[in-house]
Amino acid sequence: MSSTTTATSPSLTELARHFRSLHQPSNLLILTNVHDTPSATLIASLPQTTALASASYAVAESQGIPDAALTLDLNLKGLAAIRAGIDAWTSQHPDKLLPLSADLQDGYEDPAETVKRAIETAGIVGCNIEDLDTDPEGSRPVRLRSIEENVARLKSALQGAEAAGIPAKLFTINARTDVLGFDGTIDDCITRGLAYLDAGAACVFVWGVGKHVITKEEAAKMAKAFGGRLSLQPGGMGVKGAREAGASRVSTGPYLWRQIKEVEAQEKEKGDIMRKAALEILQG
Repeated sequence: MSSTTTATSPSLTELARHFRSLHQPSNLLILTNVHDTPSATLIASLPQTTALASASYAVAESQGIPDAALTLDLNLKGLAAIRAGIDAWTSQHPDKLLPLSADLQDGYEDPAETVKRAIETAGIVGCNIEDLDTDPEGSRPVRLRSIEENVARLKSALQGAEAAGIPAKLFTINARTDVLGFDGTIDDCITRGLAYLDAGAACVFVWGVGKHVITKEEAAKMAKAFGGRLSLQPGGMGVKGAREAGASRVSTGPYLWRQIKEVEAQEKEKGDIMRKAALEILQG
C-alpha cells in the first residue's frame, strides 16, 4: 500500500476479504465518501466507520477541477492523499481494518491498468466503475456504453485486480449504471445490473443521474432482483428506507465536500460583512 504500511499491517487480500464480507443486506454498509488526507483521517477516526470510499466529484473539486476533467493521474493523486490519511490513523490503531474503495469513474482507457495502478498507489480493495463512456478532455460527448461493452470492461477490471495481487473473487466492484439518465427504466437497471453481477461485480450501484428519484418501492424491486446486491445514494428514502428496501450498501457521494464548501461560503460572507463594517469605521 503506502510507505507507512508495516509488517503487521493487514494484507490486501485480508482487507479485500473483509470489505467483501461487509456487503450484506441484513447489515447495511454505510460509506462516508472522502476526498483528501484530512477528510480520510477524520472519517477513519470515527468508531462507526467500517470502510472508506472516495467520491470522484469531490476528489476533482478539491484539486480545483470539475469531475468531468479528472484524469486517471489526478484521480490517483487524490487516492494517494486519501491513503495517507487512512494510514495516519491506522498506524496508531493497527487493530482496526479499514478497507478503501475508489471511484474510478468509467475505468478510463484501460480498466485493467486503471485498477492495477489504483491498487499499487492506494491499496484499494474495491472500486466503482460506471457504464458511461467519458472523456476528461471533453473532445466527445458522453454516451452510455452497451451492456456487452461494459461487461467486457468489468471483466478487464477484475483482471487488473488479479495482476496486482488481489483475487478477482474478493475484489469488490460496485458497478454503477447511469441508464436512468438516458431515459431508461427500472427494468433497464435490472437488466444491466444482472449482466454486471454475472460479469463478477459484487453489487450494482443505481442512481437517478438527476433525472429520476428512486423510490423505496423501486429500490425493493431491484434489491429482490439482485439478491440484495444493490447499492444506492439513499436520497429521499434515507438510510432507513434503503435498509428496509433490502439494499446492501449506501454511500454519501460528495455530501461531505458540499458541506465543507457551504461552511466556507458562510465564513466568507462573515468576512465580507466584517470587512465592510471595518472600512466604514476607518473611513469615518
